[in-house]
Amino acid sequence: MRSIWFAFFLSLCFSAFSQTKPFRFAFISDTHIGSPNGGAEEDLRRTVADINAMHDIAFVVLTGDITELGKNEQLALAKKILDSLQVPYYIIPGNHDTGWSESGGLRFNQVFGDDKFSFTYSGIHFIGCASGPYVRMSDGHVPRNAVNWMRDKLKTIGEKEPVIFLNHYPLDNGLDNWYEIIDQLRAKNTVLALCGHGHTNRPVKADDIPAVMGRSNLRAKASEGGYNLVDVRTDSITFTERKPVSKAERKWTGVALALQQYDRTKVFPRPDFSINQTYPQVSPAWTYQSGANVISTPAVVEGLVVFGNQNGQIEALDKKSGKRKWTVQTGGPVFSSPAFTPVVKQKETRLVVGSADGKVYCFSINGKVLWTHTTDAAVLGSPLIENSFVYIGGSDHVFRALDLNTGNERWRFAELNGPVVSKPVISGSTIIFGAWDKNLYALDKNDGRLLWKWNNGSPVINYSPAACIPVIKDSVVYVVAPDRYLSAIGLASGQTLWRTNEATVRESIGLSTDGNWIYGKTMQDTVVALRTNSREPQFAWKMHAGFGYEHAPSMLVEKDGRLFFGTRNGVVYAITPATQKIAWAYKIDNSMVNTVNVISGKQVIAATMDGKVCLLQTTE
Repeated sequence: MRSIWFAFFLSLCFSAFSQTKPFRFAFISDTHIGSPNGGAEEDLRRTVADINAMHDIAFVVLTGDITELGKNEQLALAKKILDSLQVPYYIIPGNHDTGWSESGGLRFNQVFGDDKFSFTYSGIHFIGCASGPYVRMSDGHVPRNAVNWMRDKLKTIGEKEPVIFLNHYPLDNGLDNWYEIIDQLRAKNTVLALCGHGHTNRPVKADDIPAVMGRSNLRAKASEGGYNLVDVRTDSITFTERKPVSKAERKWTGVALALQQYDRTKVFPRPDFSINQTYPQVSPAWTYQSGANVISTPAVVEGLVVFGNQNGQIEALDKKSGKRKWTVQTGGPVFSSPAFTPVVKQKETRLVVGSADGKVYCFSINGKVLWTHTTDAAVLGSPLIENSFVYIGGSDHVFRALDLNTGNERWRFAELNGPVVSKPVISGSTIIFGAWDKNLYALDKNDGRLLWKWNNGSPVINYSPAACIPVIKDSVVYVVAPDRYLSAIGLASGQTLWRTNEATVRESIGLSTDGNWIYGKTMQDTVVALRTNSREPQFAWKMHAGFGYEHAPSMLVEKDGRLFFGTRNGVVYAITPATQKIAWAYKIDNSMVNTVNVISGKQVIAATMDGKVCLLQTTE
């Protein structure tokens, strides 16, 4: 009986892979073109030359972190090197290509044609897609539009047809929506998942799907870099590490190529939503699922909730019902939080927002485009409107003041060395903002003159005070950055008054409504409050809030005696500063929550990276 079952199993395997002829492909990851040590380009050129010297490579796959910071010139250089390959290559971005991207990831698509791929070779379907994060720090995240695309692709594939999936991240909880991807793949004959990100060759977990991580192409501390040769046969897939200069090879792992019929009843770890039962007094009045990621704070104006998404759409929802009222298409992803103001002379509300297509848009309340202002690069920063001025920074290294009525430029400051991705703040005649060039800038809001620029002393661009929205009280500017310091800076002088890293606050900060406290969300489960003062850091209290490891740059907002903020894993918290206790918490999904829009102590508009926008309300 046992031999009969085994023979039947072999017949299924043979049937599933009878059309698979042996072939070899090259697997490259984490090339990091533009990395500071300067060796990444030589490492990639060596690998390309080595592949070109062989005659049995069918194609090449690259699983992300192609560049160090996603800069336009880095992407162009990577493309130039890879285009010298004499076989086809298929490529997807990683977090380094999108997280600090000056184009919001758009340039990757423009340079390489797409951030996902699907093709069939020798009867095997290869599917790869991007994984973010985009512009803001968060966990890895397969974009909502890519999830939808992948679902449609898999529908066209038979249940027994073999599938190999590629992503930059392993399919584990480092990717916040790993479970959604796995559930789709387990419905098919997924024989293998490939990833990079960890820079090492090793098997990785993906529930019960066979999965392998490939090494970085970088040499690191060795004399040369390396990549993998993958041999696909009718019964196995084997991996050989290859050194392009010495030609040294090492076979290190393999997986069986067999029909995978996954047990749908098998249970694996999934996100825990039990916190929603702990605080039954809060619930969503409605939840809207956008067709793409939402990575900004929605505006609430005249009964509408307005926001942009990664597909480049500006969407307006009815605040009461959550139903979509109108949408406008821009030419690129939108990471800018809309600003609005009533224009007294015309007696109409105007909405202003930036797009990665390089334009600043001004809309009427019904979605009519009133004007656009074209810049020389993506506009990822959020506008601030004061009187008849719109203040906004762009990726063309320019900060502008535009006329709210016409969109004409009033003045420009063109001395930045990196993109602006956050929102400026104003105090008196001074406007302040950070950029991904290590600096915080203070300009005269009337003419754009530089008053001062400040940095935290770090030579690392990634430690710039760029994602934080600074707060100001009594002529002191407070800012946090990824160097994990809270800094107090003189508004008039631009001089450092004090700095502290005691609380490991990263990029999230807030000011109490009475101006007496600076709030910070730390990386280790804690909310802190410090007294606003110019002399020294004075901690008032520290509260263990239970949110765990945390790095999402969502600001803290106080209103009606509550302090509100979101986390990297989809939870919105409301705490009571007076008692340092949690008033309520609600988990929307498992992705980053943007800075929330607090309507009142009982109503909050929240948006997540996965594209969910909801109105949370409490019965308290």
